[in-house]
Amino acid sequence: MPAPTSDHKTTHDAADDPRNETILIYVNGVLKPKAEATVSVYDSGFMLGDGMWEGMRLHNGKWAFFGDHMDRLFESCKAVSLDIGMTREEIAAALAMTADANGMTNDVHCRLMVTRGTKVRPFQHPSLSRSGPTVVIIMEHSVPTAGSGRGIRLATVPQVRGLPMSQDAKYNSHSKLNCILACLQAEEAGADEGLMLDPFGFVNTTNACNFFIVRKGAVWTSTGDYCMNGVTRQKVIDLCRDNAIPVFERNYSLFDTYGADEAFLTGTHGGQTPVAMIDGKPIGTRPGGGGPVLDRIRALYKDLVARDTA
Repeated sequence: MPAPTSDHKTTHDAADDPRNETILIYVNGVLKPKAEATVSVYDSGFMLGDGMWEGMRLHNGKWAFFGDHMDRLFESCKAVSLDIGMTREEIAAALAMTADANGMTNDVHCRLMVTRGTKVRPFQHPSLSRSGPTVVIIMEHSVPTAGSGRGIRLATVPQVRGLPMSQDAKYNSHSKLNCILACLQAEEAGADEGLMLDPFGFVNTTNACNFFIVRKGAVWTSTGDYCMNGVTRQKVIDLCRDNAIPVFERNYSLFDTYGADEAFLTGTHGGQTPVAMIDGKPIGTRPGGGGPVLDRIRALYKDLVARDTA
């Protein structure tokens, strides 16, 4: 596979911060230095990808949209019969303990991971995980940079988001091989991320984020049937509805996408990230991607985060 070009970007790009080398990481109730924060090779998450996770942002000492993230985490774990072993209040306390220990209050990204725990034998059956769940909290100082300069370049990839009875895309699971394959296919095509279609050939999502286009002042996104039920995705849809911006959850094709006036991605880490090019075709007329509708949505979202974390 050819090496990524020097200007390769991802939606998770962030400014380098040397403080991240000395962070303390929460592992099953204990704070450990980064080099010592490990789990067993028998852990079901390492062995099989058997676990769920959430990504969250810390603003002004408060986790943005915490209730929405907990709803998704607990519903996902319930769906796969994974007992977290902690209440929402206990998770909030563990997050607070980790943030306080690291002196973190703002511009922080958290990855909260829950697996089925350590297995007694190296095989698939869930009953072999008998010691209780593994809970890990990684917090890093993180100022996103993906929205600055050139927008993201996408390439449509052969890897699709499958039907719910194969692996429902609504699970924010540790099993990310499907998305990793899409990312690799995009890099091989000289792009930053992969634009994934649904099982019927309609535009769906990227390997890392939810996807939106703007056509004649209206915002379009997929039906949501085959993509991650992103918290930021839903906030953007709600903001459009509350601020008289036409928004549609619908099936649409690559033909509609190539002719879009704007395109952007949504995710907890980067908020809203402009897309500059899809399959070698520039999107819109602004250098670097984006446009007036995205500008307005970003301003509305920034205000929403400020209100939620005030």
